Amino acid sequence: MNCIIIDDEKMARVIIKTLCNEIDSLNLLEEFPSAIEAIKYLNENKVDLIFLDIHMPNFSGLDFIKSLKNPPKIILTTSDPKFAIEAFEYDFIVDYLLKPLELPRFKKAIDKAERKNLASNEVKKETSKPIDIENDFYVNIDRRLIKIDLPSIYLIEAKGDYIKIKTETKDYKVHSTLKKIEEKLPDSLFLKIHRSYIINIKKIIDIEDNSVLIKKDVIPVSRSKRPELMKRLDLL
Repeated sequence: MNCIIIDDEKMARVIIKTLCNEIDSLNLLEEFPSAIEAIKYLNENKVDLIFLDIHMPNFSGLDFIKSLKNPPKIILTTSDPKFAIEAFEYDFIVDYLLKPLELPRFKKAIDKAERKNLASNEVKKETSKPIDIENDFYVNIDRRLIKIDLPSIYLIEAKGDYIKIKTETKDYKVHSTLKKIEEKLPDSLFLKIHRSYIINIKKIIDIEDNSVLIKKDVIPVSRSKRPELMKRLDLL
């Protein structure tokens, strides 16, 4: 995790820096004697973790916390225990370490930060990735939204300024690009095997050399896409 230290006491920064050097997963980027200087840095740089002192002149650690729009994980370091309840009202605050800091307690705080960081990354992955299996999707045809059953699609072909979508029951002509359609399709079913073709990999009947047979259509497979196709078929 990339981290920074914010503490107005030089000796406190030295101690935290020394402790950070004991943890392989920590990469200390910068240290700051004031929160104001740190804000300028954070406006241009991304960090995963901040070691933050509460008591600092002019702009306290709590003032700093309230100023953050997209805060990273924070471990508070202080000699005053009375702010702990208020501090933990913020879900991005991982731990509250009382000075003088010691390595065993410091390691526990880092373990918490790593678990929270991992959990946050997993949530981001889950919320950002497209849903793999959907039963249908919509295309715009003659100013009408037409719903198409996804599993019924076996071939999508680029033809000039439009694409042709072939399904089990009928074909559709859509003014769009292959790239735009590809972005809507779940990876579990579809693969672009050529610059002009996307196929439903579960509809493949046969593979021979650099082509696949789907229904009665023989579709070319580009050399660059063949390894990916083979890998995907192994997972079916």
